[in-house]
Amino acid sequence: MLLTLAFRHLWVRKFRSLFLLFGFALGVGVMVVLLSVGEAMLDQSRDVSLVGGGEVTILPQGIDIEAMRTGGTGGMFFTIDRARFLTRQTLGGRRHADIVRAVSPAVEGKLVYLCTSAPDCRPAAVRGGGEIPSRAAAVGAELDVLRGEWNDSPADSAYITPSPQQLYDELDRFHLPPGSDSTWAEWQYYNVVTAPGEWWYVTFLVGGEVPAGRWGGRVLVTHRRASGGYERFTSEAPGAAGMFDTARADLTIGPSRVRQRNGSYSLHARADGDAGVATIDLTVHPVPDRFFPPVELREEALLSGYVVPALAASASGTICLAGRCRTVVDVPAYHDHNWGVWRDVTWEWGAARGSRVSVLYGGVHAGAGGGSPFFLSLVDSLGVRQILRFNTIDYRGSRPAAGLPGSRAPRTFGLVASRLADTVRLEVDVADVLASSTGVGGMRRAFLQMRGNFTLQGKVDGEAVADSGQGFFETYVQ
Repeated sequence: MLLTLAFRHLWVRKFRSLFLLFGFALGVGVMVVLLSVGEAMLDQSRDVSLVGGGEVTILPQGIDIEAMRTGGTGGMFFTIDRARFLTRQTLGGRRHADIVRAVSPAVEGKLVYLCTSAPDCRPAAVRGGGEIPSRAAAVGAELDVLRGEWNDSPADSAYITPSPQQLYDELDRFHLPPGSDSTWAEWQYYNVVTAPGEWWYVTFLVGGEVPAGRWGGRVLVTHRRASGGYERFTSEAPGAAGMFDTARADLTIGPSRVRQRNGSYSLHARADGDAGVATIDLTVHPVPDRFFPPVELREEALLSGYVVPALAASASGTICLAGRCRTVVDVPAYHDHNWGVWRDVTWEWGAARGSRVSVLYGGVHAGAGGGSPFFLSLVDSLGVRQILRFNTIDYRGSRPAAGLPGSRAPRTFGLVASRLADTVRLEVDVADVLASSTGVGGMRRAFLQMRGNFTLQGKVDGEAVADSGQGFFETYVQ
């Protein structure tokens, strides 16, 4: 009876019945769509090509997200430059500890080929990835381990929180030259300020051609006396097994050597000059977090690498000259490391130390208009605070330079660097200059090593920045 009444009602009230059926159909359709979307999201969350976990995902610049998800060729060769530095300091360092709980680096969906038999190798294409177990767990992306354990290995721990020994060996390791290019050179450079008007430049260099022969080493020492004059000392040694290490900061050039142990550098340098024999035995202690990560510029005829393990440091030990020794304790020091093919190359460079921040700027000029854009980095007690760009340096005035008769140097110079809303102005008053003759690009130029007083003013992250201090600066002039 009820069924008969229902059909008769539908027949009598046709339009109202159709409207009622449409409403029910619309509700059921919406529910089906929502369930389908939820199922699709669940499937994607289990996709091995996707990075899971965390609240913010950082991807390589320029990558096609769909190509990354599906594993297409557009996602095979993308990486994030200086990922270790981003993980340890920029994102996961003390500066953002109040808002960043954990950083989990991951390699997703990389295509690799494996040979399962030898000598008849038939490569099999597989997709591989990598994560740090403890960090993946911290962002909620840990694996469901069905058997065995998934814990951090020693290499995982070194990636996230390296010991001082591991960190400075990683920063300061040496590199194998490409082929046998005689213009290849690599060196560790130190400067040490032993008194307000006295300092030392010390360079441990290995290269394609040195006076001691092909592929050898040279120690260069320059002393700026408190009275204002300069003394130079050199020592050469032929290449030898174990001279440098591609996994460590250690270097040996004849009787001279560098040893890095637990974040401190022991220097022993012996070189000869007109003033006698200079012998330097110092221990250099980098200030924690005051470093600049390795960068490398590659162009057709140029390879230029640079890292600053100790933008600010202290040095203690003895310095002997012609048999007379003196002791220094906790004097200001600086250390960087360069490598590359130096053919028709000049540069602009400066490193200065204020009471609150350290300043580093630089850029490379190469032949035929090549080179790198100029950068300026501000580094404080929490590490690199900001990296800005600039186009030119305004050199002003003229003053004589020591070391090269007739050479001239600027009296002052300045630059303005910016990045989005951040802008800083650096001004330098040149207090002392040493000039050296060098042949670059078929013409003779003067290489200037300057010591000066700087002032810095500007705004970074919406905050005013101001500081002053002293630093060393380099440039080339005609």
